[in-house]
Amino acid sequence: MRLWSLHPKYLDARGLVALWREALLAQAVLRGETRGYRHHPQLARFDDVGAIAQYLRGVHAESLVRGYEFTAGKISRSRCADTLVVRRGQLDYEWDHLMRKLKARDPARARLLSSVTRPQAHPLFRVVAGPVEAWEKV
Repeated sequence: MRLWSLHPKYLDARGLVALWREALLAQAVLRGETRGYRHHPQLARFDDVGAIAQYLRGVHAESLVRGYEFTAGKISRSRCADTLVVRRGQLDYEWDHLMRKLKARDPARARLLSSVTRPQAHPLFRVVAGPVEAWEKV
């Protein structure tokens, strides 16, 4: 499971669809609808269903920009009023990880994104200084 801290606009089609599925799974876990993945480190920063629902709304918004038909009705109505914090080191780590993936499966997109020097975070997150998050398996 990879719940990117990066803005979903950077993902290729395959990555965005995978993110949608994995975030829906995370929502099910946080709702107590599944026993698997309850202790997955990627879920550590999502303290409630409202946070993952807000995350899914950001992914859904990107799907609309691209003309995809992700089903908004699958997102919980729960809300999250605050942004979550992500460290710059985490974003940089994820950016390097994403660029390696894109170079292998979508070299044209990797070239398109190669000029990005300071990638943006998913709209749910507020970026602060700091290293890679403790829950990340480096």
